[in-house]
Amino acid sequence: MDTIKLFGLPARTGRWLIIPLGMAAMLCLGTVYSWSIFRKPLEGWLHVGATASLLPYTIFLAVFAILMPITGFFIDKLGTRVVLAIGGVVMGVGYLLSGFVSNIPLLILTYGGIAGAGVGIAYGVPLVVTARWFPDKKGFAIGLTVLGFGLSPLITAPLTKSLIKQYGIQPAFDILGIAFILLLVGIAFLLREPPAHWQPTSTETVQAKVMPSEGMNVKQMLQSQTFYGLWLCYIIGGFVGLSAIGISSSVAQEIIKLDETTAAISVSLFAIFNGGGRILFGWLTDRIKPKAAAMTTFGLMLFASIIMLYAKAGDTVSYLLGFSIFWLCLGGWLAIAPTATLSFFQAPNYAKNYGIVFTAYGLGALFGSLVAGSIRDFFGSYTYAFYPMAGLAIIGMFIAVFLLKPLPSAVKVKSELLH
Repeated sequence: MDTIKLFGLPARTGRWLIIPLGMAAMLCLGTVYSWSIFRKPLEGWLHVGATASLLPYTIFLAVFAILMPITGFFIDKLGTRVVLAIGGVVMGVGYLLSGFVSNIPLLILTYGGIAGAGVGIAYGVPLVVTARWFPDKKGFAIGLTVLGFGLSPLITAPLTKSLIKQYGIQPAFDILGIAFILLLVGIAFLLREPPAHWQPTSTETVQAKVMPSEGMNVKQMLQSQTFYGLWLCYIIGGFVGLSAIGISSSVAQEIIKLDETTAAISVSLFAIFNGGGRILFGWLTDRIKPKAAAMTTFGLMLFASIIMLYAKAGDTVSYLLGFSIFWLCLGGWLAIAPTATLSFFQAPNYAKNYGIVFTAYGLGALFGSLVAGSIRDFFGSYTYAFYPMAGLAIIGMFIAVFLLKPLPSAVKVKSELLH
């Protein structure tokens, strides 16, 4: 199979260049995780409260999750390069238009609706391309690819803060929009896909046994208990993780009493854990299986929630530890869910299947962000938001134990490969 060339190299070597391309695309798409940097300037500029300033972020994530499964049905028809380019342009236009609005409803439309739609269109492409090039290392390769999404705030949080400080909030949106269009369209034209059923080694007979006959389509997947276990666990992982991400900077300033600059730096630090969680839990899901990986994240989320319930002004260590764990676990779920989808339901319908699974992320984002903002407005403190996070982590453990079970067909395939 090494007669196939990729970027002028044998395919087994050249395929590793697909990962940094996917990471770069994800870096652009993951700028939404820097929303907490926008929130404080927006609240002062538009004279809105915590719930209102979270709405553009919340709608962005919801639209992103809704468009993701729909796009999965078009990737094979239009091609990965075309879909990524379209998504990049739509996202960039959403940011550009956000630079011209002057109220929250319009910002919800431009940032939440249009930019969120662009990310929903583009997000699945790097995952699909990586999965096709790395059938032998799917968890590790997908974890590396989505690392870009998680690490995005490491670059985009300080960049956004600098742009806002130097030019103002509206020009910052415009600059980011232009950059995203240029970068994502450029990456789209560099992407390449492998031939159908490509393997990095001479295992065509094994591939023939697994891919055409064992993969579940969407209808079959929706009839399985395992799907609902994965979907519910993903909702909880998204709810807790995205709630924490959305309030990271605000908690630092309001509860721990850190200054704005230090709070922005902390968000960049957390991005490292978000990215690291994708690699760590992608690798773990390959080795200890989805159930054990899910249980690990929920145990860590419970621990972090308890820490933050007792955090007070000046308790910087608790804040850094608690939110590092939250970001680590959210990153983990962005690797566990796609890898588990491949593991449980196999590869042929991966783009469509994971698109459906990914709706859980949108639901978690929608309810998590609304609950966190509403709790702050009602009780006057974000501390109370950690009670539902702790409770959901416990529920997630029970769901993982009883519902995250391999399907009989998956067990059969694994046995055939081992023998």
